[in-house]
Amino acid sequence: MKLIFSIARALLLARWRQTLVAAIGVAFSITMFVSLLGFMSGLNEMMDALFLNRTPHIRLYNEIKPAAVQPILMSPVYRSGYHFIHSIKATGSRQGIYNGMAILDALRRDDRVTGISSRIVMQAFFNEGTVDITATVNGIEERKETALFHFEDYIVAGDALMLEKMPNSIILGKVLAEDLLVHVGETVQLTTAEGERFPLKVVAIWQSGIRDFDKVQSFTSLGTAQKLLGKTANYITDIQLKIKDITAAPAMAREYNHLFRVSAQDVQTLNAEFETGSFIRSLISYAVGITLLTVSGFGIYNILNMLIYEKMDTIAILKASGFAGRDVRRIFISIAMSIGIAGGVTGLMAGFLFSLGIDQLPFRTTSLPTIKTYPVSYDPFIYFIGGIFSLASTYLAGWQPSRKASRIDPVVIIRGK
Repeated sequence: MKLIFSIARALLLARWRQTLVAAIGVAFSITMFVSLLGFMSGLNEMMDALFLNRTPHIRLYNEIKPAAVQPILMSPVYRSGYHFIHSIKATGSRQGIYNGMAILDALRRDDRVTGISSRIVMQAFFNEGTVDITATVNGIEERKETALFHFEDYIVAGDALMLEKMPNSIILGKVLAEDLLVHVGETVQLTTAEGERFPLKVVAIWQSGIRDFDKVQSFTSLGTAQKLLGKTANYITDIQLKIKDITAAPAMAREYNHLFRVSAQDVQTLNAEFETGSFIRSLISYAVGITLLTVSGFGIYNILNMLIYEKMDTIAILKASGFAGRDVRRIFISIAMSIGIAGGVTGLMAGFLFSLGIDQLPFRTTSLPTIKTYPVSYDPFIYFIGGIFSLASTYLAGWQPSRKASRIDPVVIIRGK
């Protein structure tokens, strides 16, 4: 093998310009593959984070819907009849979670749950002169929302902590605040669905990055929301959960739905469209990277073919002096793999440096206040795949020429010479 590698090295140096071009082709392909896939993966991670940062793994709430069992079906006398009266709404339906404090205690004892946050969701009107602007008011526990959903990261003005320190205070979505022409420290007039009117002081401005979302969202403390609705301190409409294993969310949602008799929504159901988009972007990145490597593989294939035609006499002498066909094949496979290894290592290093450069480029937009630079992923799996692809493409490119070289008959070549 030492002699085989020595001969391969001599053949490589004999055509070092073509060898260098082939190695540069592989390096360029790997550089673009790593940087492109790293950028796409970073973009996917950023989009998933924007969604998951604001989304509980499991949400428990009361969904207002027609009774599953209609009253007439409860009577054995009429079960076999034709029921032309249907969709009778239950008079006792409520948005608040029944026995919510007991459910919270049970969830705190569940080892699978890592975080719990209560919330009250209500509709209200903000009064702008003679015009009423409809919006959603979320009563939240600010510290828990920040710990679980990075709430404070989306505050662009003011102090979110004032929500719990100052009674009758509110945080407005950025677009909603612009529509109301108010700033931090000013007061807005809020009218509840029951017609009660309250003045609330704006302590902060919140921006999610989704304009339609920022146009209708506002936040107040849990106690203030209960006061606006005239409810007791145990009234809540939503329980938001973070769990240890996000893949178990659908099964746990079904379990809580059966156990607590509430509606349960899991993050994987909500995240299906985002996962589809991430998969498509990653697929496009892999397709482009594989195309680049395939093109560089054809370059190596052509170079080795030309080398074989030029070195026919050398191959004939090697075989005439005792080298077997498999030895000749190993020589040319070694040449191809040397190009692949050199180009692959250079490409991985250049791809990492190129990714670092992209990561330092400023990226500022009002729709994404938490993003300061272009997102890039440095997942080792990307570099592993890039290295494997470089070796595989160069091996396949060198296999056919090396096979051809191993079958050359030295007698025919020498007689021809």
